[in-house]
Amino acid sequence: MISSLFHAVFYDPIYNALVALVALLPGSDVGIAVIIVTIIIRLILLPFSLSAARTQRAMKTLEPKIKELKEKHKGNKEQEALATLALYKESQVNPFSSILTVFIQIPVLLALYWVFFQEPLSTINLDRLYSFTPVPATVSLAFLGIISVAGKSMFLSFVAGLTQFYQAHVALRGTMKPGEEKNMQNDFQRVMGLQLKYVFPFIIGVISYTTSSAIALYFITTNLMGVLQEWYVHRTITREELERVAP
Repeated sequence: MISSLFHAVFYDPIYNALVALVALLPGSDVGIAVIIVTIIIRLILLPFSLSAARTQRAMKTLEPKIKELKEKHKGNKEQEALATLALYKESQVNPFSSILTVFIQIPVLLALYWVFFQEPLSTINLDRLYSFTPVPATVSLAFLGIISVAGKSMFLSFVAGLTQFYQAHVALRGTMKPGEEKNMQNDFQRVMGLQLKYVFPFIIGVISYTTSSAIALYFITTNLMGVLQEWYVHRTITREELERVAP
């Protein structure tokens, strides 16, 4: 049931979009189709990311008040929780919306990854195609006529790891400031940040090399789109805050 729903809602639409692009692109370059599909998916998910960022920024501004509530109801977890929820309601902040946003994005990005992982496109799976999806007459597995997307590429794997490092650097910038109060939560965030910045890029590079160049192109594109998304979200939210305080 879950598998059928996953394929019907996420996997099959992405696979059909990929095949259609291969059929329509000059040269039928699978590598370029991978990049375009990844960009389209990231753009579709952008409003959800923007919504999550607004929630996180709003919750950040409420931190001093939440700290006061913790001190006021120290030792009474039930009263503290009720007071915190009341504060969220008064400030019109839904702390669970960012979690919902993440859960919306996970199956889409997972389907995107699995399509590139499971479907080499050297042969088209006609059983998964919609009736209106064009079938490419030829398929070029040589990205830009140079690198085989079905094979392994040390260069693309290195770039995938490098772009992952840069995306993590941009995403984590300013989240842990010097002199910030030390507690269990901040220590956990610091450890997770270090893992994301220094360990995850290595893992991405290894996965990219041990699978195929198509996966490497997927990671490179989604990482670069992630950097642009961070810039756009930060710029948009900053502008909204300036407009809110402007007379």
